Amino acid sequence: MRSMKSIALALALVALALPAASSLAQQTAESQAAMTPRAALQRLQAGNARFVANKSEPNDWTAKVVATASGQYPFAAVLACMDSRAPIEIVFDQGIGDVFGVRVAGNVVNDDELGSLEYAAKVGIKLIVVLGHTRCGAVKGALDGVKLGNLSGLLDKIQPAIDAAHCTESSSDSCVDSVAEANVAHSMAEIRARSPYLAHYLDEGKIALEGGVYDVATGKVRWLEHR
Repeated sequence: MRSMKSIALALALVALALPAASSLAQQTAESQAAMTPRAALQRLQAGNARFVANKSEPNDWTAKVVATASGQYPFAAVLACMDSRAPIEIVFDQGIGDVFGVRVAGNVVNDDELGSLEYAAKVGIKLIVVLGHTRCGAVKGALDGVKLGNLSGLLDKIQPAIDAAHCTESSSDSCVDSVAEANVAHSMAEIRARSPYLAHYLDEGKIALEGGVYDVATGKVRWLEHR
């Protein structure tokens, strides 16, 4: 007969071989409906804190694929830059089905992004986040007046942030980061001004609009105060 010690060891080895389950429950219609804008922001803040501390939740990705195959109930939408150093779900430690990601160079606002965010609001999100980041290449390109096909028109959308930041030196990290922050604020203002549909949700408090800047050197999101 095998000893209790050997049985315990065998069970421990089996447990190590199994994928760890996430302590974050899968989003459902019920959890989405119960979520508040404040709770949605707190969830993203907590997720980023875990990411920075290198304590991200383990995920059974296969199980999440199966769980979301028949529907999705995200609690937030994030308009972010396409920079490869700032993947939304990873830096906020969220899983499949948790957030809508809308990504475009320079996290600028146009009709396509607005339509995407309007759809997100229609299907139940409680929070919109505009996420810029430090050392942004799109911001540097705008500061340098880069002309490159369709990119030229995109970079033109960052000019109001350059004017607001009162600096023009692309070689200065502090200038680039100041413009990036001003660009987040500008995009937030554009969302409200150009989408009466979203403005209605915001005014009624059904969703919140927040801005942040992701630090590519530390992984931390610095949340902006409302202006």
